[in-house]
Amino acid sequence: MGGEMRAALRRFGRAVLGLSLGFATAMAGIIVLSGLLICALLVVTLPLLPTVARAQRWVVAVDRRRIAARTGTPIPVHYAELSGPLSQQIITVITDPATRRDLLWQAVHLPAGMLLGLIGFGLPVSVPQNLVVVPLIWWAVPGGIDGSYGVHVHSWPTAALCAGSGLLAAALAWFLVPRAADWEARWAPNLLAPGRASLVQRVAELTATRAAALEAHGAELRRIERDLHDGTQNRLVAVVMHLGIVERALRRDPAVALSSVLTAQNAATDALTELREVVRSIYPPVLADRGLDGAVDAVVARCPIPCTLTVTGLRRLPAAVEAAAYFVIAEALTNVAKHSGAESAQVSLAVQGDHLVVEVRDDGHGGAEEANGTGLTGIRRRVAAFDGRTTLSSPEGGPTVLGVRLPTGT
Repeated sequence: MGGEMRAALRRFGRAVLGLSLGFATAMAGIIVLSGLLICALLVVTLPLLPTVARAQRWVVAVDRRRIAARTGTPIPVHYAELSGPLSQQIITVITDPATRRDLLWQAVHLPAGMLLGLIGFGLPVSVPQNLVVVPLIWWAVPGGIDGSYGVHVHSWPTAALCAGSGLLAAALAWFLVPRAADWEARWAPNLLAPGRASLVQRVAELTATRAAALEAHGAELRRIERDLHDGTQNRLVAVVMHLGIVERALRRDPAVALSSVLTAQNAATDALTELREVVRSIYPPVLADRGLDGAVDAVVARCPIPCTLTVTGLRRLPAAVEAAAYFVIAEALTNVAKHSGAESAQVSLAVQGDHLVVEVRDDGHGGAEEANGTGLTGIRRRVAAFDGRTTLSSPEGGPTVLGVRLPTGT
């Protein structure tokens, strides 16, 4: 019996917390919806639309986590990326199906969340006030004191009436609050979850991402095979040949064999060096030793043109994510050095929420295009394999800005 009571109390407490949080998000929704309305009606405030949309996403994300905690089932969502020029971000906000679904949720949740919040928060809070506080302190207040339900307590009989209303509120709260939370949990996922069209779009994106990942994986295997075949294998063949020469020389004239031994040793050293380079191209050891910021700092230091690095809020990330970011930056700086004609470059690394944001900027002549064989296609495929996003801004005359967002998997 004690276990059942503890379970009921926990269920009641979770319901109170969930509905109270829903009341808070409903109140925050008033501010967000007002901001969106102002941005839509006044041209001068239109540039604030992406910022307000980000605030809306954050508020609705709280509701998604709240409802998911109640139902035990995560609620997926896929927003269009708010990146690039301001005009592009505004268009993205307007056309994004997930943003429109958030608007529908907030329009429904605003009145429903406030009503359920009053049940989930107002009733439990009124219980101790009417049951204990007011009946015990009324005599110390000249003229009496008002309870929560219109009972003016100025005598012991009215104090008993107030306490009775507190008992009734406690019974109503015990009965209504968990059921109100369950009722919200039944209909809320239908509005918060993506619609069929969004799911179809997401499946198409994931299919394309999977294809890009397989293509990038195949290209990486071919590159490793080519490096081993054209470089390391030839070096090892040379070692075997020189050792054969050494063997014959030892049979004829051991004194002459020394030069052949040294040649074979040099060839083996060269093969080992090339093999290490191939291994580094798979996963650079410097990433494990110094982390992403240290590894990128080394790449920046080797850049032929002056380059600076800015790091904000970076922490250790999954090895695959760090390797992808490292190779993206290395390839981008190689492109800058070879093709841009730039005099300086800047690299920035930052963790924003659950994404690693990479930006490589140069002051070159611009005009970078993926079709020109500058490695940008490989960068985009590598990023797409992680379900990331790549943006490129390179007008004629510069500057060129390459932006990458990689999910951190946290």
